Amino acid sequence: MADETIGIVGAGIVGLATAREIALRCPGTRVLVLDKEHEVAVHQTGHNSGVVHAGIYYAPGSLKADLCVRGVSLLREYCRERGLPYEEIGKLVVAVREDELDRMESLYRRARNNHVPDLRKISREEIKEIEPNAGGIAALHSPRTAITDYKAVARAFARDIETSGGEVRLGFPVTSITHVPGGIEVASGQDRVRVGRLILCAGLHSDAVARLAQDRREPRIIPFRGEYMLLRPEKTDLVRGLIYPVPDPRYPFLGVHFTPRVDGSVEVGPNAVLALAREGYTRGRVSPRDLIGLAGYPGSWKMAARHWRTGIREYRGSFSTAAFMKDAGRYVPGVGVGDVVRGGAGVRAQALDRDGTLLDDFRIHQAGRVTAVRNAPSPAATASMAIAGHIVDAVFGEA
Repeated sequence: MADETIGIVGAGIVGLATAREIALRCPGTRVLVLDKEHEVAVHQTGHNSGVVHAGIYYAPGSLKADLCVRGVSLLREYCRERGLPYEEIGKLVVAVREDELDRMESLYRRARNNHVPDLRKISREEIKEIEPNAGGIAALHSPRTAITDYKAVARAFARDIETSGGEVRLGFPVTSITHVPGGIEVASGQDRVRVGRLILCAGLHSDAVARLAQDRREPRIIPFRGEYMLLRPEKTDLVRGLIYPVPDPRYPFLGVHFTPRVDGSVEVGPNAVLALAREGYTRGRVSPRDLIGLAGYPGSWKMAARHWRTGIREYRGSFSTAAFMKDAGRYVPGVGVGDVVRGGAGVRAQALDRDGTLLDDFRIHQAGRVTAVRNAPSPAATASMAIAGHIVDAVFGEA
């Protein structure tokens, strides 16, 4: 593998972490990261809420569970070494109704199986000791759950790649991928590069880029926009740490929650509404091409048939601050419509199978010289360094 060039498509946190891992573990290998944007971490990484997940939610034995738990320790150590933000502010997963207690208990058992550190069940009275303004009848408390700045982490990864002799080539939208003798040719219009192996970490465009490389057509990416409110500055002291609902196990989303950021702001959200473009960060952003692709995929209609009621509720919150805050107010009852302003939004690249199933676990395909990350939603940022190690082990062995 020495003197081989490895290409990575995608300068989000997973692509950069993977390139960095190759550069560190495979001396003499040249790493080339390609991305259509003009800076790193523009899309999912740059719109991330900043939460470092402890591993509470994920099925034991799944890639998500294994790589999240491993990734937390790697990320914590990296941030401390580089002087990057990493604050263990803790998380409450709060039950507000009696019918949520069984789900909370199942979540507790799952988290224990995943070895989430210092997790405990707490009472209504103990909730008030940790979060005086929170509601709820019981909760799980994860004191080691943290927040960071993932865009800063991604920029640090990019610097590491370049320091190791690699290259992050921006402004390079991939238009074709061609298998040639001894390698792969990647083109952006008339600009072409040749690599020995190619790793695809293209996020919102992962299915489209994978098809360029002749990977399988499924799963498809369905973009879900997550919209946030921001607590007004004078209200941020109402929330000390992360406050989450008990999630609905039917969906790979965690529900509207309260998220302090490392800059001192507090986000409320996100909802999850179907975006009308892969990069549809606003309601007005519509891509006819993306809509045609969505409408022409059988899985889209099967998903809609199963979840249309939830979809209507999510859209209601998108257009009505009162509806949005109705759910949030159950967890911090003192917060109302007048205490928030519209914040930003992110778009989640959610993989969908042909049968209408929303994929929950990470999915990585390998075919010859091409490795394609086909589903890497949350907690991919938390797990990014562990995902990178997993990919390098799979592609190159114990290099």
